[in-house]
Amino acid sequence: MGRDGGQLGAPASSRSGACRLSSGKPDGEPRVIDPSPDGLDELLHDARTGDEAFGRLLDRYVNYLTLLARVEIGRRLQGKLDPADLVQDVFLEAHRHFPAFRGTTEPEFAAWLRQILSGVLGNTLRRYFGTQARDPRLEQDLRAGIDRSSCMLAERLAAPGTSPSEAASRREQAVLFADALGRLPADYREVIVLRHLEALPFAAVAERMGRSVDSVEKLWLRALARLRVEVGGGP
Repeated sequence: MGRDGGQLGAPASSRSGACRLSSGKPDGEPRVIDPSPDGLDELLHDARTGDEAFGRLLDRYVNYLTLLARVEIGRRLQGKLDPADLVQDVFLEAHRHFPAFRGTTEPEFAAWLRQILSGVLGNTLRRYFGTQARDPRLEQDLRAGIDRSSCMLAERLAAPGTSPSEAASRREQAVLFADALGRLPADYREVIVLRHLEALPFAAVAERMGRSVDSVEKLWLRALARLRVEVGGGP
């Protein structure tokens, strides 16, 4: 690894495989999620019959959506919004439109949530920038950026040479990585997000974190090692 580096109800299967993977709470704090995917497809099925199951299903995606929202906010609004607010809006939209969702698998559901997130972000940008943000390609560009970030979560942070776990074969690796990031200390999480998802050089990461470049590089190495332990890639 180099140092510097449609409609809401439509099935999402055509989107869910867009990248080749290597195989926070709504209050703003990352949520510690049980990494086991057992019963996730069943939970998706049960969510069609009750709000309680749907709430548990959405809870699996808090860290994932918060992370994707944060990256897009950083790129386009320089962090002027709390990503937790956007995630709350995504959940409201998902609840409203879930009866029209026709997917049956976790990757389809994750792709559907990304589609909703791009719409919520598009509306937010229009409120902030008015006519400057009325480009009809805006949501398409947002969706592409969100999908890229989702791919990067799995591809850039995966331990080289490790085979996907049984859990990853059933859940999108990006969702698992977001949960793993949520279990890291705050400074570890910050350096990984800035370095890998916002693609900042070490000098810029150091400035953002108020540290020296040397200390940031060492922190980054420790953070990656800890992340690989969290996702089962070994020390």
